[in-house]
Amino acid sequence: MKRSKTSAYTLPKLHNAMWPGLVGKGNGPGQEPPISLERMLELTAGAEVNGRKFDGIDYFLFLPHTDPKASDAQLKKIADLIQGYGFNVGSLVAPVWPGTVGDSAMRDTAARKKFLEAVKMACRIAGVFNKHGVRKYGVIRIDSAEFGVAEWRKDPKVNTKRVAETFREAAKIAADYGERLAAEGEICWAGMHSWKAMLDLLEEVDMPEALGFQADMAHTYLYLMGYNEPEVALLKPGYSEDEFYAAYETMVDKLRPWTIDFHVAQNDGQVHGAGSHDKTGKHCPANDPNGKLDIVRCSGYWLKGAQARGMKHICWDGCMFPNAMLETQQTWNEILNVMLKVRAAHGWNA
Repeated sequence: MKRSKTSAYTLPKLHNAMWPGLVGKGNGPGQEPPISLERMLELTAGAEVNGRKFDGIDYFLFLPHTDPKASDAQLKKIADLIQGYGFNVGSLVAPVWPGTVGDSAMRDTAARKKFLEAVKMACRIAGVFNKHGVRKYGVIRIDSAEFGVAEWRKDPKVNTKRVAETFREAAKIAADYGERLAAEGEICWAGMHSWKAMLDLLEEVDMPEALGFQADMAHTYLYLMGYNEPEVALLKPGYSEDEFYAAYETMVDKLRPWTIDFHVAQNDGQVHGAGSHDKTGKHCPANDPNGKLDIVRCSGYWLKGAQARGMKHICWDGCMFPNAMLETQQTWNEILNVMLKVRAAHGWNA
């Protein structure tokens, strides 16, 4: 049955990520300073398209936005702040990387213990937000926290098994808290750096009820191109439109059954990074003329069957945008506009 022009889907809820104010930012040479949580919330709340606004935010659990060791009282104040803008909290990003709370999921016992501690901290914070009422859905995001693929390539099978062992322990922790983990597919993280490596890892973990996949459109575009694993590339430069969609369908069909969290994004085909977060898919503005993706059409491949997989929201990810772009209100209006189009084309009602 065709939806009338006056009706509107209620799901997925539309979220904006807070971490573009942090990722790639810092006080190092050539870096721009972080943007506060309060300012990111203001900019998100200021976005409006034909009376429609964002429904919520996704949130990185680390300084300067949040101390992962914050008390319950401090976390409740943050929840009040977010709820004061009319927002829900959705998916949370665990501070699993070296330099935050965690460390590599692939290294020695001490490193892996730190990784698991970061997951436990994230689950605890999720519980505070859930009890408060500001959070009613979403997952906890992780990755291998092993930057680059050089070490992994020394023994791919053993190293994938090692990451999988850590992820299984993390998934058990999350399940005890009533949470699900989503592993972010991104070319910079070992064991997750190609669609094939990611699929192998998910199958090795083999806990689909507790650990799934987070698809980010900017990163998965580079999966197609085989940037960090050329032998499994599904596309070659100079591809035709028909070749692109055939390859896209092939990739998504393999990863979609695992997909429990989804980032709407754009990519111009370049690899980009800043600070300690280097050489990954370049996120572009929603209306970037160099963007390689038809955002609305490509989103549909990932969102097929999303309701059955328990997804209730989608999130925009614009990592490593310049601060001047982040501070421009029109940037967020354009992002909200394309997300509304995604929901109109592929959404569902509760």
